[in-house]
Amino acid sequence: MVEELVTAGVTLASVGVVYAMAAARVVKQYERGVVFRLGRLRPEVRGAGFTMVVPFVDKLRKVNMQIVTMPVPAQEGITRDNVTVRVDAVVYFKVVDAADALVQVEDYRFAVSQMAQTSLRSIIGKSDLDDLLSNREKLNQGLELMIDSPSIGWGVQIDRVEIKDVSLPETMKRSMARQAEADRERRARIINADAELQASKKLAEAAEQMSEQPAALQLRLLQTVVAVAAEKNSTLVLPFPVELLRFLERAAPAPAAPAAPAAPAVPAAPVTPVAAVAPQPVHEQLPPAEPQSDPDSDGAISRQD
Repeated sequence: MVEELVTAGVTLASVGVVYAMAAARVVKQYERGVVFRLGRLRPEVRGAGFTMVVPFVDKLRKVNMQIVTMPVPAQEGITRDNVTVRVDAVVYFKVVDAADALVQVEDYRFAVSQMAQTSLRSIIGKSDLDDLLSNREKLNQGLELMIDSPSIGWGVQIDRVEIKDVSLPETMKRSMARQAEADRERRARIINADAELQASKKLAEAAEQMSEQPAALQLRLLQTVVAVAAEKNSTLVLPFPVELLRFLERAAPAPAAPAAPAAPAVPAAPVTPVAAVAPQPVHEQLPPAEPQSDPDSDGAISRQD
């Protein structure tokens, strides 16, 4: 009798141990347990620590409650100002309702990833290139709002969305580089012109001050000579004031113009009267013709008038 009782006790203890091992579950600190009993969702969500379920009846699903960092693949699109770009981003989200994350959506990670890609392409089409490059905070907020709106019913909360990189074509990069170079050159010219204007005003004030005290100009001249002579060279540049040349020009007397010599008198030539010449016939004015000789058959020469 005692042996039967001992055997039954050992059997019950073994069954209890096996049942406890089959029903025991451990939920980690960053997880939450969702229990499905015969396919129906239990209202209570199991917290972190040790918990028990009914073996072969309950099914425990663990959901990670940590913040998930999900990279969004690079999406290629055309901006509002017709520029082709490739933009990639990263999404930070976490599960706030473990039951909804399992029941309302099949795979919440895949759903968030697809929603992020679609929203990123939409943002590219609605934005200008300058906004993508310089106004990213506003785009990040708009992208976060577009992703967070449908994910509220999935038990997922979007913490932050960041645009990581914007890839531009090489031609656009060269155009932007030329534009930046031209803008910097424009600003450099403006600054240089402003400096020249200020320097001219100061020089005008200095000239006006020196005009009241002539000795100041001489002192400035001596300072310039000392500055030039301080260099180790064999050439000394001595500036010569233009005012001194003007003073000497005003002080010199004007030379008298020499008188022009009188021209000698030329005696008048006597006028010889010209006699009228009577016209002569043409045949008398012509010279006499030269005799022409024609040899005849006898070798005699005949003269013709």
